[in-house]
Amino acid sequence: MKTFDETLYALLNDVQVTTKTETIAVADGLYRILAEDIVSSVNVPPHDNSQMDGYVLHSFDLEHGDTFPVSQRIAAGEVGSELQHGTIARIFTGAPIPAGANQVVMQEDTEEVDGQIHIKVKANPGEYIRVKGEDIKAGQTILKAGTRLRPQELGLISSIGIGQISVFQPIKIATFTTGDELLEPGEAPQEGKIYNANRYTLSGLIPQLGFELIDLGRVEDTLEATVDAIKKASSMADVVMTTGGVSVGEEDHIKPAIEQLGSLYTWKVKMKPGKPLAYGKIKTDEGIKPFFGLPGNPVSAFATFKLFARPYLMKMQGAEQIKTNPIWLAADFEWPKANFRRDFLRARITNKRQESVVEIYPQQGSGVLMSASWAEGFVVIPEDTTIAQGDKVAFYPFSTFV
Repeated sequence: MKTFDETLYALLNDVQVTTKTETIAVADGLYRILAEDIVSSVNVPPHDNSQMDGYVLHSFDLEHGDTFPVSQRIAAGEVGSELQHGTIARIFTGAPIPAGANQVVMQEDTEEVDGQIHIKVKANPGEYIRVKGEDIKAGQTILKAGTRLRPQELGLISSIGIGQISVFQPIKIATFTTGDELLEPGEAPQEGKIYNANRYTLSGLIPQLGFELIDLGRVEDTLEATVDAIKKASSMADVVMTTGGVSVGEEDHIKPAIEQLGSLYTWKVKMKPGKPLAYGKIKTDEGIKPFFGLPGNPVSAFATFKLFARPYLMKMQGAEQIKTNPIWLAADFEWPKANFRRDFLRARITNKRQESVVEIYPQQGSGVLMSASWAEGFVVIPEDTTIAQGDKVAFYPFSTFV
């Protein structure tokens, strides 16, 4: 049985990063992954400019007087003329600093006296001036290839005037469902059958990460139909992903189908939920396509997607940063019995006695999908570890996996 870390290492060590790229508008770049470095051709700001509304002057003049006539007015977007000694200019936030000036005085530190402006502060060269290139210098690499673009990165790229960017094309992931016991939502209940939760969990998880979902629906529960479905899925997508059906039972056809079309590795992982995990390679005319067989239990499928499939797929998509970091919080629960496996408990943050603590769902079974809906993240209990009330535990918000 593999440890969690051994399994994740084996998966990530086997990733082939996509080489497919496309050029898109910056406006369409949210959560896309850069395929090349972004290098600025301009300085930001492009000129020395005022941080405040107020008055601009030369500090030398302020050392010899404190009341000055206003010689010009400079608004943002305008360029003033050279400032003459003995005068000041009215200036507004973002406006360029004129030649001959080196200090801005806030409006609040001035007063009008007989048509002139009295300055109530001392000389301080450079005060309230944003210097040219202070944020970004021409020639500077501001973002590396592999960066996943958040709103702040889109703003950063826009600040240097770039309108088009090269990004990796979204990976296409094909899914389908097998199992004669499954009903689709909206169908009438039938004795001995259950509703298909995993299909719709995956249909939310996959697009949420920016991948393209190809949902091939439900497939007849035979080996021939399963082989045909895998062939179709692998011809349409970069990755094939299913849930359940990889055991050795007579009605489980995924395992022999994948082995017929390529190779399959099934691992028992020292974790809960999500012990069974399948990973394989499908041979196609276009090359090798990865296959993920997630467990059939709904919470196990959810957890193994988040913890194994997600980092694999993000690395395959070209992302450099795939690690998630925990928040360390006091446990508002006890875990008195150590487990030889690593536990991923469904949990959420609550407040007790003016302190943020983490509580766990009372039922942690791998079939209790309500626990994943109720929760805000995973609390990770390391192998062979017990937890007492108040102990610090690692909490991984679900949002960090997005």
